[in-house]
Amino acid sequence: MMNAKTPNAIDTFVGSRVRMRRQLLGLSQEKLADQIGVTFQQVQKYEKGLNRIGASRLQRIADVLSTSPSFFFQQDASEPLSLAGLETSVAADPVAEFLHSKEGLALNRAFLKITDTQLREKIVALVKAMAHAQEGRDVAGEQTKPGETFA
Repeated sequence: MMNAKTPNAIDTFVGSRVRMRRQLLGLSQEKLADQIGVTFQQVQKYEKGLNRIGASRLQRIADVLSTSPSFFFQQDASEPLSLAGLETSVAADPVAEFLHSKEGLALNRAFLKITDTQLREKIVALVKAMAHAQEGRDVAGEQTKPGETFA
């Protein structure tokens, strides 16, 4: 039996997806709240999973965030929401942790502005090559220190 004060795992997941989408669009909690007709404190509760989002409100949030309601239930591009793994925190998933970081949000916002598909593919290839080169240096014992630039 669940504790009444413990957020439901699905409510927490849906709320985290609302937060991620809002932040990717550069929208404040206040602006989202104004557009859906609630207080920013209510948006905070939705994003933390403390309050459940009703169907009509979720549809309004989806409209404001230019997505579909199903977006808030997707664990990846194709899987519907399941309880499997939801008890783990965002920190357990390095990709989710990065997407919630300041750098991750900035990188994703900038990347979304690039409309040329070929350019996007070249950027991904470049980043992969840089990561591969970094892995080689780390293995060789030449770990890069914070703030150090690549040659």
